[in-house]
Amino acid sequence: MTNFNVKYRMATNADVPALKELVFSVLEEYGLKPDPDDTDLDLSDIEAFYFQKGGYFEVCEVEGCVVGSWGLYPNVHDSCELRKMYLASSQRGKGLGKAMLERALNKAREMRFKRVELETASVLKEAVGLYLKHGFTPITNRHLVERCDQAFELYL
Repeated sequence: MTNFNVKYRMATNADVPALKELVFSVLEEYGLKPDPDDTDLDLSDIEAFYFQKGGYFEVCEVEGCVVGSWGLYPNVHDSCELRKMYLASSQRGKGLGKAMLERALNKAREMRFKRVELETASVLKEAVGLYLKHGFTPITNRHLVERCDQAFELYL
């Protein structure tokens, strides 16, 4: 059951500090290393890395605090990558992860993407389960970032 004080909105660069705190804390919770100079560089300028390239980025707030995030980064041939989908541990088990993923997939359809791909780490068991429940299938991806050992795709 979701919290009544949940708000979803388009992210801006004003959200960068809160997004870094969210993403880095979740990574560390699972024993993964934040990489602000490479893999997580997109968090330094949400507007340039997502919106100016034809993508989208959204935050989930509970009582005014950023507790979740996801972004769509455009790739070639009508596909996009789902990036930076994170949810604070205090908000898990309430349906917010499912709601965020469904919002991301609906936005991808609205933006006329035909395929969504993502990379993740197997230690993020809840996320992997969520992706599989929503029809994502495993793929072999040659460009996995260092902390990721799995890739998935979904045709919309």
